[in-house]
Amino acid sequence: MHATPSGGTMDGMKVIVDFDRCESNAVCMGVAPEVFEVRDDDYLYILDENPAEALRPQVEEAARSCPKAAITVEG
Repeated sequence: MHATPSGGTMDGMKVIVDFDRCESNAVCMGVAPEVFEVRDDDYLYILDENPAEALRPQVEEAARSCPKAAITVEG
């Protein structure tokens, strides 16, 4: 387990988005809406940087599906 800046712990994966590459095209949101959201301002938001392990298949698919390869999954 790793400590988070807030003092909690996390295990499993961490979702990282390169916002310089991201075009907010919402492909990731279509695959993993529990983790990614494109809002009315046309910007992508990460709803959960450390999603549950049960979401790994969707998160990894979202990363693979990103047209700009802007999503990285660590852990």
